[in-house]
Amino acid sequence: MSEISDKEVLQRVQKLDAEAESGGYHLHPDSVFVQGLARGLLANELRYGYPSCPCRLATGVRAGDLDIICPCDYRDPDLDAYGGCYCALYVSREVKSGAKAVASIPERRPPRSERQKGGSGVKSGPFSSPVFPVWRCRVCGYLCARDEPPLQCPICKVSKDRFERFA
Repeated sequence: MSEISDKEVLQRVQKLDAEAESGGYHLHPDSVFVQGLARGLLANELRYGYPSCPCRLATGVRAGDLDIICPCDYRDPDLDAYGGCYCALYVSREVKSGAKAVASIPERRPPRSERQKGGSGVKSGPFSSPVFPVWRCRVCGYLCARDEPPLQCPICKVSKDRFERFA
């Protein structure tokens, strides 16, 4: 495996930051910490072919690791509940500004035995309905299916309170 250069790490951090900010998210304010996570994402991308979360064990089988490819499926619920995702790469506005610190975040990912049972989040049948509620941004119409609406609309940037339950 090739060595990951500091330049590659900084480029990844810049890309992560630009994507995060454009989507209404924020990276952890500690740049050295973020660089370490970016290095882990790059290492996993070299190792597995995809940027799996550096704080979780990946299997090397993309289909089995889809939920932990960064940004992982657990980012938004963790941000909402704890102010940061499991690895603390992504943090809330309060954490970014220093008004709040990231505390310990419990693991949300189900055990492998439960993940292997399958489940795409959608019931099967001719008229499938989502397992999660669908939230609609009242400003731009953005839709997302999950337990809670996003903290900020990734399209028009309005806050969570501007969403309504759609389905």
